[in-house]
Amino acid sequence: MIFPPPDEPIFIHRYQLQAAGPLNVRSRRSSLGGVLIRAGGGFGCIQPWPELGDPTLEKCLADLAGPRRWPIVRRALRCAEYDAAGRKFEHSLFEEMEVPRSHATLVRKNPGVLAAAVDAGFGVVKIKTGADLAADAEFLTQSAAGFPELRWRLDFNETLDPETVITWTAGLPAEVRTKIDFLEDPSPYANEIWVRIRNETRLSLAVDREAAPDRTGANVMVVKPAIDEPFFLAEAAIACAQRVVVTSSMDHPLGQAFAAWEAARLSLQFPGLVGVCGLQTHHLFEPSPFSECLGRWQPEFTPAPGNGLGFDDLLEQLSWTAL
Repeated sequence: MIFPPPDEPIFIHRYQLQAAGPLNVRSRRSSLGGVLIRAGGGFGCIQPWPELGDPTLEKCLADLAGPRRWPIVRRALRCAEYDAAGRKFEHSLFEEMEVPRSHATLVRKNPGVLAAAVDAGFGVVKIKTGADLAADAEFLTQSAAGFPELRWRLDFNETLDPETVITWTAGLPAEVRTKIDFLEDPSPYANEIWVRIRNETRLSLAVDREAAPDRTGANVMVVKPAIDEPFFLAEAAIACAQRVVVTSSMDHPLGQAFAAWEAARLSLQFPGLVGVCGLQTHHLFEPSPFSECLGRWQPEFTPAPGNGLGFDDLLEQLSWTAL
């Protein structure tokens, strides 16, 4: 069955998210644009990151109106399809679902924000690294000493070469290295290179942007429901004895809710496969009525009230334009 039916129009609502500063080392943007889509009675989200390999928003919209070849477009429609089913039967998709806990995502090395994350109950922290390795090492060393109970996930967004990864991690104090959960995308993926990095650093590696079934050099598969088919990658991860971490795309709260629901579905289908995820990212942006529905920044995900993925009244109040 085609969703939505060919004779049914798709509507869009453009939005902008405003962050305090750049959110990763490959992007200098702090204002991020995307669209919510309304299709077949359900809602989805498209917020591309061209800096990380996504098509531009305008290309996504052209694809949505035409062939729908891009994964980010197909996944937004799949989100709307699931959401529509929940709204049709007037129930929340989160009913009787348990969303995994999340790590705290820090895009700036701010001791005050880190302390707030600890106070909020986070036990795992993910930081964006690679732009200033000396500053990264200093922050990690000081933070590991101040909060020895924390585990660390370091996201390099494929910015380093293998020699730099190996040399930099070797220079970290032992008390820091033992607290590293994994290095995410330390360099562009290549199986032999990643096996070498893993062997020489003795650290786990997580593959994100190039997540695929044959990424056997990684220990962890990062799944982004905004662009990935979660069950497909989960089955591949099981075959490779990999852990799975589900994350949002630092997108609209509706997209964040979709990622959380997919994480809950994977946890239900594959008990023990999904670890601490990255589903709490609304705190990175200026507050909005949508983000306020998700509650405070904490490891536990709070679904928005309403049917489907929630946000019923807010979605109805938006202005929608036919594609």
